[in-house]
Amino acid sequence: MRAVFAMVVLAGLGAACAPKAPVSNPGPGFSNYTDYQREQARRDALLRGTQPAPVTAQPIGAPISAVPATGTVQQPVAAPAGASYGVDPLRTAGVQASPTNAAPVSYGADPLRTAGVQASPANAAPPSHTGISDEQSFSAVSSRETIESDAARRAQQAAAYQVVAPTALPTRSGETGPNIIQFALSTRNAKGQQAYTRGYTRQGKTQANCAKYGSPDAAQRAFLAGGGPSRNFEGMDPDGDGFACSWDPTPFRAAARQ
Repeated sequence: MRAVFAMVVLAGLGAACAPKAPVSNPGPGFSNYTDYQREQARRDALLRGTQPAPVTAQPIGAPISAVPATGTVQQPVAAPAGASYGVDPLRTAGVQASPTNAAPVSYGADPLRTAGVQASPANAAPPSHTGISDEQSFSAVSSRETIESDAARRAQQAAAYQVVAPTALPTRSGETGPNIIQFALSTRNAKGQQAYTRGYTRQGKTQANCAKYGSPDAAQRAFLAGGGPSRNFEGMDPDGDGFACSWDPTPFRAAARQ
């Protein structure tokens, strides 16, 4: 055990007495830090256009002294003589500015003030309501309306109120012959349901006679005018339901029930 302890002590003493290795590569790309400082001072001098200041060698680890600047500092440029950045009439006249003699600020011409008229609620300009209506705003309406003005307006509206009495429906101009609407409402049988006695009628005759009219309403009107529905005028009602060609009373009945 003592032998081991003695060997450890001897190894520590040997490491302490060993010479220190010199520092290699103290500066990036230079043999020592002094060369690095000298090169940096030379480059700074070239950029400023002056001679480089001498750099003295300093031991490694010593603080680096700042290189004195050899350039000149530009003085602020004074404003040219006679230059003006705004004329103050009070200061030009030698009057001390104060809130009582300050110039009024104008935000647009006022015709009443220009004419020397004192503004009052009686001669105030009426408000403009060219945008969205503000009739639902109580504060906006109350600022320009009173109870008296509202009562006068209601009286004016009541005087202009008119009651239009109902009148009879006008007669449709250019329409002659039976009223097919009245006939449709007077019947109860469905289309195709026989209500009148009919003899034999050729299908070609029915189709040819129905083709002479521009619409089913016109065919039904001619059918009624020719003696229908009790008479099968021109064979246009072969099934005996009382409705000529393809005319159907259902739409008229439905409209009457609404």
